[in-house]
Amino acid sequence: MLAEYDVIVVGAGHAGCEAATTAANLGSSVLLITMDMNKIAQMSCNPAMGGIAKGQIVREIDALGGYTGIVTDRSSIQFRMLNRSKGPAMWSPRAQCDRMVFSAQWRSVIENTDNLDMWQDAVVALLFEDKKVVGVKTKLGIDIKSKTVILTNGTFLNGLMHVGHKQERGGRSSEPASLGISEQLKSVGFEVGRMKTGTPARLDARSIDFSVMKRQDGEDDFHQFSYLTNHVDKELIQRPCYITYTNPEVHSELKLGFEESPMYDGTIKSTGPRYCPSIESKLVTFSAKNEHLLFLEPEGETTHEFYINGFSSSLAWDIQLNGLRKVPGLEKVKMYRPGYAIEYDYFAPTQLYRTLETKLIANLYFAGQINGTTGYEEAGAQGMMAGINASLKVQNRDSFTLKRDEAYIGVLIDDLVTKGVDEPYRMFTSRAEYRILLRQDDADVRLTPKAFEIGLAGQERMDLLNEKIEYRNKLIDFCKEFGVKPKYINAALEDLGTSPLKQGVKLYDVILRPQVHISDLLDSILPLKEMVDSIPNRTEEIVEAAEVLIKYSGYIEREKLIADKLIRLEKIVITDRFDYTTLQSLSTEARQKLDKIRPETIGQASRIPGVSPSDLNVLLVLMGR
Repeated sequence: MLAEYDVIVVGAGHAGCEAATTAANLGSSVLLITMDMNKIAQMSCNPAMGGIAKGQIVREIDALGGYTGIVTDRSSIQFRMLNRSKGPAMWSPRAQCDRMVFSAQWRSVIENTDNLDMWQDAVVALLFEDKKVVGVKTKLGIDIKSKTVILTNGTFLNGLMHVGHKQERGGRSSEPASLGISEQLKSVGFEVGRMKTGTPARLDARSIDFSVMKRQDGEDDFHQFSYLTNHVDKELIQRPCYITYTNPEVHSELKLGFEESPMYDGTIKSTGPRYCPSIESKLVTFSAKNEHLLFLEPEGETTHEFYINGFSSSLAWDIQLNGLRKVPGLEKVKMYRPGYAIEYDYFAPTQLYRTLETKLIANLYFAGQINGTTGYEEAGAQGMMAGINASLKVQNRDSFTLKRDEAYIGVLIDDLVTKGVDEPYRMFTSRAEYRILLRQDDADVRLTPKAFEIGLAGQERMDLLNEKIEYRNKLIDFCKEFGVKPKYINAALEDLGTSPLKQGVKLYDVILRPQVHISDLLDSILPLKEMVDSIPNRTEEIVEAAEVLIKYSGYIEREKLIADKLIRLEKIVITDRFDYTTLQSLSTEARQKLDKIRPETIGQASRIPGVSPSDLNVLLVLMGR
């Protein structure tokens, strides 16, 4: 029998890796159980990390002391900052990764993390005592005891893959499904559902004519995912991606296979992701469109394997191939493997507390796609929060949660446990009410002090943060105090397409102009250049942070005021104060929803669909407010 652990993590995907390393770094003894130690943190679908809102989540994971950002930087083969044409609240980092290196780097992190063991096996059941989880039972017949268990099973719970009429049980291509856990949890009262996701074919680059496609290169500047500065040993390799489009010929070829499509013959009944639909869904939903955008993305630094983003499919393999060969540049394409759809079990996340501990079974935590989410980034964030809270609970310490105005991670988890899901959840900037407060550039300012306080972020991170804040503030103060005269700066302003000065002003007022950046003025204003040159480390990052605060300080302060007003409701705790079923002054829907969700605060109750302002007023009156 293996030793007893503080935390057992089931599954070594993106959620499992963050959960295991986080709990171990907080001092708990951790066992990470995976069915295949050679496929840790697999990029099962797109070989990329980040994107709109997702990039902010990765930076938040890093700011808290996690590893997703570090591993991404070490395996990156292209980096881009999306939405640069918009305000900084919308800037979103994204990296194309070498998926083999990504997995190898994560395994290296895990193997070199103290307090963390690995075991290759499948978990077939959980061990319960008095509505508490006390361990797991494996396929090899081993009972392993633990104080807490975190399930991060991804798409493996009763996974079923579809390629045309061909079906195969599995959690991923060529990997077996996980059986037994869903049935056991359902038997003790958990609500279990089914969801669907999919992936496109993988293509051989030697058979692709890239010359007729639009090339998309990466960016070579100071941006990266991690706030640490010494974790990448080599220069970033920039492999290009390519853009092409479908056309009516492609659509006609694909429609020939619709009669045998599991999506349309009734085989697949579960709900798929709205914001990453299959190509056949696009042809039905957007039937008037004559073309759909496709991205061809390399799977690694040296491999010929390419991922065709925008062409997920469960059609028969030959229909997929015939359709692809009608795409410009793919007329002679060869496939490494076809795309497929996969159905899997998930558990309604309204069955969780904000710590991601289940309400039905104490000390049991869920993270990742098991909660109805999609995306590596969302999974990693949940894994980290589950790992933190499982470890803190073992150590009899206060739980750790994030509010909606503190992090996209807070928005993600609050959405899940309060509103639930009826389709795979994906994070967007539009889901956050306070997105100008949740920028990618200041995730360290928002979160690293919190992580340092609980012992997760180390002294190195705090030293880097304090240095950044010190020099950022010095630069802002300099701009507020330094006066500029028209004769020294007007030529530069006119070159930038903005009106010249008629009289002297503070430098701060010049930088407020949208056309003007601090870097544009260094040659014209020698004292500013000297100030910038005095910054010892991460100069561009600190200059950008200062400039964002100068240009958007009014918006930021206004959003803080709004957040502060609404956050008062978060301080009114109502956990276990009421038997909602007896409160006849509430609407029937409110009674049902409140009894099911059991919100922790009035603020959380206000976000439950079906709970009206009048219902909230009833609760406040009953509390004497």
